[in-house]
Parts: sequence; structure tokens; C-alpha cells
Amino acid sequence: MAVTDAPSVPMIDGIPLTPKPLDFVSIPKFDNFEDERRHRKERLAGALRIFGKFGFSEGVAGHITVRDPEFTDHFWVNPFAMSFRQISVSDLILVNHDGDVVYGSRPVNRAAFVLHAAVHKARPDINAAAHAHSVYGKSWSSLGRLLDPITQDSCAFYNDHVLIDDVGGKVVFEIEDGIRFADCFGNYKAAIHQNHGLFTTGDTVDAAAYAFITMERTCQAQLMAEAAGKPKLIPHEWAEYTRNNTAHQAAMWLNFQPLWDDIVKSDPDLFN
Repeated sequence: MAVTDAPSVPMIDGIPLTPKPLDFVSIPKFDNFEDERRHRKERLAGALRIFGKFGFSEGVAGHITVRDPEFTDHFWVNPFAMSFRQISVSDLILVNHDGDVVYGSRPVNRAAFVLHAAVHKARPDINAAAHAHSVYGKSWSSLGRLLDPITQDSCAFYNDHVLIDDVGGKVVFEIEDGIRFADCFGNYKAAIHQNHGLFTTGDTVDAAAYAFITMERTCQAQLMAEAAGKPKLIPHEWAEYTRNNTAHQAAMWLNFQPLWDDIVKSDPDLFN
């Protein structure tokens, strides 16, 4: 009986084309507060620079916050009246839930404190929140409507965002207004604050920031689609399936990573 030769394995540059275990990126874990705090602050500085790069700044408006891993009733935030594009890790300030700056030498945006402190206090399940006066977000907010499931990306917010019409056209400086805002927000991923703009949350800075970015683009897409005609809606079952499989917290975190890689390469001084 003749012995047949074993089939040859295809090769590229001397490397056999056989299945291999892959290295998947994943949300990092930390065994001490110092490393986790540094990581959160780096991601916060990077996310703020990305917001600046995307043109989300509007004067002194806009803020991203992240809960401190050790002092969980405190949050890190960008200082008042500083360009998103210039913020480094060392510029970030730490604010307690009374609005006092306890780390850093610059003031906090009063509206940032009122809204973010209320949301962080009401939502122990989230660690980060983002808001900015982005053009398409504030344009859509003036309509007093939720977003429709008209694209795969918009399904990220299908039945997972809320319209808040309370004091939307008023600058939120009063503690009571922030508490009502947080109560209206509930457990949703994101909110449209009528006549104001978008507000997103996440387990991580990465997830909250990406949720804001894709929500802003979703507003843009729906405004453009409705200007051209009447968009066709994605059926409930498909929209829900897409949300559940592509818009959970780990997925939102993962979608932020290409943006992180880009800003790290273009703005290495953010780590200062």
C-alpha cells in the first residue's frame, strides 16, 4: 500500500497559515487605586482632546467626568475655561459632591458640577459621563424628540435614551435642577436635554465618550435623512437585536480604542 505524502501547509514569509490564538484587547483591570486613577485620568484627558478635535467645544461649555476609584463620591473633570485641545492629565481637577475643588488649582464649571454630581450620585452603576454643546446634538435637542432607529448605529440608543424637557433652555446652576435632571435620566445610557444637548454615561470614560460621539453623529444622520425625505424605520426586533449585540458597555469601550490610538499618536503631551 503506497504511503501518500501529507498535504503541504500553505506559507507566507515562512509562517504557516494555520489557526492561532489571538490577543484581544479588553478593559484593563487594576490591583491598586493609584494605577487605576492614573488610567482614568489619562483616558479623560484623551477623550477631552478628541472632543476638541471633533469640534465639540463651545466657549466654556462642555465637560467629561470620571469617578475616582478610591474616593467614589468625588469625580475628575476638565477645569473651567480651558480648551479641550490643550488639556493634559496634570490639568484635571478633582471635585467633591459639594462642588469643592479638592485637587487642582483651577475652578470647576458650575453647570458641570450641578449636572454631573447629581448623575454620579444617583447612578453608582456608572463611572463616567459626557456632555458638550455639539452642533447636531443641540440642533436635534430643540425638536423635543427621541432619536429613531433609522441606521444600525442609531440602534445603540433604541429604547435606551430619554428626553428630558425640564429646564432644558435654562443654564443649570441650581442643585435642585440637577437632582431633577438625574431623576428624569433614570437608568438610561443617554439623554437628550431639550433645547440644550446630549448627555451620555458609561462604565468607563471610553464608553461614555464613544456614546456621545456616535450619538452626535446619529443626530446628524437623522437631520440629514429627514431633510431629504422620510426615513424608513428598522423593525423593533432588529433594532433591539442590534442594540443588545453592538452597544453594550464593552462594545462601546472597544469602539473608542481606535480614537484613543489616534490621539495618543497625535497628542503625546496629553500624558503630561
